[in-house]
Amino acid sequence: MGIGELDREAHVAEGTGAAAPRTLAEALRARGDEGLAALLRARPDLLNPVPNDLTQLATRAGTRGSVVRALERLDRFALQTAEALAVAPDPAPYPVLLALLTGDEGGPAIEAALPGAVALLREQALVWGEDDRLRLVRTARELLSPSPQHPSPTGLGPTVAEATSGMSPGRVQEIIGAAGLPATHDPVSAVAALTGLFTDRARMGALLDGAPPEALAVLDRLVWGPPYGEVTANPAPPVRWLRDRGLLLPVSARTMVLPREVALHLRGGRAHRAPEPVAPEVAVLREHRPQVVDGAAAGQAYTALATVEELLKSWDKGGPQVLRAGGLSVRDLRRTAAALDVTEQVAAFWLELCHGAGLLASDGEADERYAPTPAYDDWLDLPPAERWARLVTPWLASTRTSGLVGGQDAKGRALSALGPDLDRAAAPEVRHRVLGLLATLPPGAAADPETLFARLRWERPLRGAGTAAENTGSGSGPSLPDDLRSRLARWALAEAELLGLTGRGALSAPARALLNLPLAEAASPADEGGGVEESVAAERAATLLAPLLPEAVDHVLLQADLTAVAPGPLRRPLADALAVLADVESKGGATVYRFTPGSVRRALDSGLTASDLHDFLTAHSRTPVPQPLAYLVDDVARRHGHLRVGAASAYVRCDDDTVLGEILADRRSAALGLRRLAPTVLAAQADPAALLDGLRAMGYAPAAESAEGDVLVTRADAYRTPARTAPVPVPDGPPAPDATLLHAAVKAIRAGDRAATAVRREPSAPTPAGSLPRTSSAETLATVQAAAMTGSAVWIGYVNADGAASQRVIAPVRVEGGFVTGYDHTADEMRTYPLHRITGVAELADD
Repeated sequence: MGIGELDREAHVAEGTGAAAPRTLAEALRARGDEGLAALLRARPDLLNPVPNDLTQLATRAGTRGSVVRALERLDRFALQTAEALAVAPDPAPYPVLLALLTGDEGGPAIEAALPGAVALLREQALVWGEDDRLRLVRTARELLSPSPQHPSPTGLGPTVAEATSGMSPGRVQEIIGAAGLPATHDPVSAVAALTGLFTDRARMGALLDGAPPEALAVLDRLVWGPPYGEVTANPAPPVRWLRDRGLLLPVSARTMVLPREVALHLRGGRAHRAPEPVAPEVAVLREHRPQVVDGAAAGQAYTALATVEELLKSWDKGGPQVLRAGGLSVRDLRRTAAALDVTEQVAAFWLELCHGAGLLASDGEADERYAPTPAYDDWLDLPPAERWARLVTPWLASTRTSGLVGGQDAKGRALSALGPDLDRAAAPEVRHRVLGLLATLPPGAAADPETLFARLRWERPLRGAGTAAENTGSGSGPSLPDDLRSRLARWALAEAELLGLTGRGALSAPARALLNLPLAEAASPADEGGGVEESVAAERAATLLAPLLPEAVDHVLLQADLTAVAPGPLRRPLADALAVLADVESKGGATVYRFTPGSVRRALDSGLTASDLHDFLTAHSRTPVPQPLAYLVDDVARRHGHLRVGAASAYVRCDDDTVLGEILADRRSAALGLRRLAPTVLAAQADPAALLDGLRAMGYAPAAESAEGDVLVTRADAYRTPARTAPVPVPDGPPAPDATLLHAAVKAIRAGDRAATAVRREPSAPTPAGSLPRTSSAETLATVQAAAMTGSAVWIGYVNADGAASQRVIAPVRVEGGFVTGYDHTADEMRTYPLHRITGVAELADD
């Protein structure tokens, strides 16, 4: 852009704010500290690194990457304002901009909203200048101006001057003659005359009154864009009539364009067909009592905790293998979905939730598998409400997007659950905004999703576009918006319902606490969450949820059909013990467990005895132990350990040789390679573990034994990964600066700008603009010594140990030992500089 060079040559000294700024740097220099802080807060990429002065800040604010990021964060009306400035004259007075947005008919809503939009563009340094000379930053104008390669959202084409730039002077004279204008002596005045005709409403109306109806129909097709149309080598008479009078101008041999001035006349002066100065309202779909919403949300929160626990418990001994490219295979995802009795998309969400909360990770071994982390055991020890808070807090900040699972990336590769390509930096912002919009509705009100998506698209119209591959992902329907931001919002709504942040589509009280929102109109000031820390907000949310969750019970109801009914969530020790002794048959408000020979044997394998099981059932049942269940326990215990398996490679021994004879006679034992060594001992070619599994599959209940002949207790110790940290969200650009950083940055930029714009005495050899002063070592030493004696300030060029050059204004105090010590006005502190690193020195002007 060259903005730095322009500013060096034409800067305005501080304190002469009455003069109109001639560059963006001058406009920034006229701002107060609050204005600079607002710019840096809105565009944090300008702080990396902190600019040396305001000229460098202005240059950086005009770079293409920074301008694109700033445009992406504009709402629709602010963007429409910038687009209108891009097709307006440069500079454009405020009335001209207003006319482009309102047209001939006017618009009170636009007139009321336009000052705020211009102020926003000024604050973000996309527009500068006073109202009589509004200028769009050059890079923004290049991005938003119409061109054949990048059509403008306004649908406008080039101006008459731009479209006729390569036209011969004779052809221009023919056009103005056909339009009824007098001939001129040069092409410039001819183009100006034609432009004047097209911008004069009265004369333009008279010209179009004489147009054939077919020609007007051609203009109607082009007026709102695209303004380009193809013609044949011999155009139809209506097109020739338009071409001869310059109402259509040739771009190439086969392409014509509608000039911008003609289109604006036909549009009634409007740059946009439908300006949107006011954000769409989020409509209420249905309303519920807040107590109903909180109850439904709490029930779903309890289900979420149970689902996470069930998922990770099923992977206690090690989960599926990790794909070579990372992630979970489709087959393993399908098995997980079947085990949880949910769809594959929902199963992917639970997996990503556990991964994002740090409860699930890969073990990092050569044969890499997924497994719970040590943090999962700590999580299990927390109260239910705190466990819920530990899930939803990382979900709000996570950039992992499970809704993309099943789709393809930009290279056509499948996106897998827990895979490496599921991060979308916009996801946290969308989740917070969706919940924030729900919070604007009355308590208990559910939002209409279509109006919610429309509001999000208005707030960030440029940030919704995703790749074509992303739009093939699951979860999108033909009637729903397909832009990425709307899809993220749709997934956020569904996931918030699964987590219990919403109930029946409305925001719950714990969710309001988590978002630092007031809980109710009658809430006390101490209950409002404005500005509290994230951990405090999570604690408040857990406190509100705790009374709504079902209370854990310490008993079951045993039935005669070998089942046990848990009338509510079981306390942790009871739930763990019962999960070993019985199998879950059905889940819901009351969980049903079934006792089977296999489940009882599993309990005996864990080291319990029959008497232990009888005592356990008696202690935790509110009903008497049914006789069939007592018989089942005794029968399995009587046969348990009757067979003993040890390592020979493996052997089987039994005091009853007839049982061993039955085993040898059974054809299913052929694969075990059994042979009799003694009446009570069989040897096997299989290893002990395979032999145990084989005999159990044949219906026996063998027990493993040690080399000393003792029964081995095969306690199922859970497999855990090494300590793992939760995945870090992918940042959506530089982080927002805090108040301390903003204050320090503004102070440093101001100080650097004072040094850069300090008025200096003219040296004997002129110094090029923007370069460091150059003096000999002797001149440098003499000048700083004189400044130290007189107490005056000097301007120096300095190169640090890393080779970075800077300009500084210092007031020398002491010069000795090859160093100069003085007050650095740029850094606002006392500093010492080696003389050999000072490139040159110049005295400041007396004023």
